[in-house]
Amino acid sequence: MIDPVSLDDLMLAAIAGAMVIVCGAMYAGLFALAKKLDRPAFMAGAYAGYAGLLASVVVLARTLNLDGAWQVVSAVMVVGYLVAPRLIWHLCTGTHVSEADGHSRPAAGVFTEGGTSR
Repeated sequence: MIDPVSLDDLMLAAIAGAMVIVCGAMYAGLFALAKKLDRPAFMAGAYAGYAGLLASVVVLARTLNLDGAWQVVSAVMVVGYLVAPRLIWHLCTGTHVSEADGHSRPAAGVFTEGGTSR
């Protein structure tokens, strides 16, 4: 049987859910800044954001009485939040070539809205 969530825990669950979003955005944003600007201090802040995310997920799972398969879903979400910014960074650096590498980008306005050349 599923245990109901008490009204006192409902507000805590809402705050923890919001903190999952805030801490996840903090982790991803500071991770990208650390990579782009080559600043290790931003990476430390990114990992602090991830620690906050992890704590928020634990609080959320406990206050909402998430057991069994929901704990697996929570664990997959936490691992996904850890891996996704790294994969997105590699995707972006692999697909965007700078002019310093000897490659030029297409000029603005080369294609029309329909996708055909002018």
